[in-house]
Amino acid sequence: MHIGLIGGIGPAATERYYRGLVDRHDRAGVPLELTLVHAEMRELARNLAAQARNEQAQIFVALVRRLAAAGAQIAAVTSLAGHFCIRELEAISPLPLLDAIPEIDAVIRQRRVKTVGLLGTRLAMETKLYRGIGSAEVVIPEADALDGIHQTYIEMASAGRVTDAQRQVFFTAGKRLHTMRGAEAVLLGGTDLFLAFEGRDCRFPVIDCCGVHIDALHRYAASTDIPPPGSTTTPLQHE
Repeated sequence: MHIGLIGGIGPAATERYYRGLVDRHDRAGVPLELTLVHAEMRELARNLAAQARNEQAQIFVALVRRLAAAGAQIAAVTSLAGHFCIRELEAISPLPLLDAIPEIDAVIRQRRVKTVGLLGTRLAMETKLYRGIGSAEVVIPEADALDGIHQTYIEMASAGRVTDAQRQVFFTAGKRLHTMRGAEAVLLGGTDLFLAFEGRDCRFPVIDCCGVHIDALHRYAASTDIPPPGSTTTPLQHE
């Protein structure tokens, strides 16, 4: 199946999706068909701050049309922040969309985790991943910490790299969720958070939401069950 990715938000996450799909398809011996289009991080950040869902969905749908014209059969937004308008985008998309959030919820259910913490943008944290997690209680950082975590995340995602000080912001917040709020695992609810966490011992369990989405895209692309354009996909069976 030909995958279409809306990337650029941010660039490091986009590269991780690309490399992740290449690696998974190579290991499975499945040819990868993929087209990538670029969305602007600053434009998304403005619309996210204003909660301008319809405006961002219109930006995304123009990119999905470009993916469809290139032959893509399914599309995905390579940003959990970009999922703030996923319902609006699904309603007007010419291609089926692989929504990351039901896939994340399915992994939580499979792991039988009852309480999860959440790190990401302010909107993702305040809405508990856009009200898409139903299989566990979601706890978030204290209100006075949300702005700092959000700003640190946006700066890291825009730059495509992490500083030691930024990493410490996320590690401190995650540890508090784990030790003080009872989170059995912390959701990395921003696709660029791998920059801070990959290859590091943060001393609390995490669920890598970006990795979950990449896994789902790979499994779906390797399947023969293609939903009709405009339909929503359902979570696939997780191994």
